[in-house]
Amino acid sequence: MPSRRAATQLLIAGLLLLLTAAGLAYAAQPPKPGITLGVSPAGQSVTRGQSAGYTVTVTSTGGFTGAVSLSASGLPSGASAAFSPASVTLTAGSTASTALTVSTSSTTPIGSVTITIKGVSGKLSETVNAGLTVNAPLSSTLAMTATPASVTLAPGSTAVFTVQLTRTNFPGPVTFGIVGGLPPGATAAFTPNPTTGNSSTLQITTSATTNDGTYPLSLVGSGQNPAGVTQYAYANVQLVLVTSGKPFSISGNLSGPLAPGVTRPLDLMLTNPNKKQISVTNLTVTIQSVVRTSYAVSHNQPCGLADYKVTQYGGSYPLTVPGSGSASLSGLGIPSAGWPKVAMLDTATNQDGCKGATLTLAYSGSGQGS
Repeated sequence: MPSRRAATQLLIAGLLLLLTAAGLAYAAQPPKPGITLGVSPAGQSVTRGQSAGYTVTVTSTGGFTGAVSLSASGLPSGASAAFSPASVTLTAGSTASTALTVSTSSTTPIGSVTITIKGVSGKLSETVNAGLTVNAPLSSTLAMTATPASVTLAPGSTAVFTVQLTRTNFPGPVTFGIVGGLPPGATAAFTPNPTTGNSSTLQITTSATTNDGTYPLSLVGSGQNPAGVTQYAYANVQLVLVTSGKPFSISGNLSGPLAPGVTRPLDLMLTNPNKKQISVTNLTVTIQSVVRTSYAVSHNQPCGLADYKVTQYGGSYPLTVPGSGSASLSGLGIPSAGWPKVAMLDTATNQDGCKGATLTLAYSGSGQGS
């Protein structure tokens, strides 16, 4: 017979064995099926009227399988949420994702909120939070200037103006036009038109039969701001047609062949047939035509006026040309930086079509003498 002390020790040992066995039995129980939710990014900041995008992930735990429906709450007023897809189906241990788009409106209050994203499958549910900050829309403005303010030329000549845009929160395209004032028989073209850049060139070709006079022109640019509201910008220039100017001729050739991304200057030659000196202003260079090579034509390789850019004369006026003589821009002391220039744009489509193309250039200006 064991002693009482030995019996007590055996009893304690038995209890410990039972407790240990019970603990082992508890630890071996399989986890309950469930899901976990994640969101990326954790927060978004948008301008009122814009949308914020999130990626929501749903992961199976404990061997969960089944469909999980998703919803969002805590949205600010005037906002809506859409999931794509609105539910996901999981297999054991898998992860699925869905795109959440939160769209705000022009009435959504400015400030920060916490959006609660909820996944539900039967009695099972899980949530995750995402932040949203709604900011006031930036003010948008569009302004336009045109240079030079006035061009004087003989009827039948071409005038060129440079239009410059100043944008504030205004990234969209701007379309140009002329509101009245164009001389009879004259044509006008903006290049490019419309533009998403900050400048365009206005070329006005007058008719040889147009009467002398001063023709004020109102230029307008229009486009929609980020809120979808059409805004307008204006600039005023004038065209002065004078047939009594002194006749003279302009000639010039590019300093070398053009290639994509290459710019060539024009050292123009001014020839004065009059016995007395003349003062020349308003020099203008335009591209009249582009003739592709026969190879480019037969292989349907495009090239046109839009593949070139002309930078007009930027030197000082007037240019004094001696009587019965000629003078080049370089001979008149005009730095090459001020000479007109012709450039071939570097685009993906003109690499072959413009290779070896022939340009026809036209020159015009105004000559006055005593």
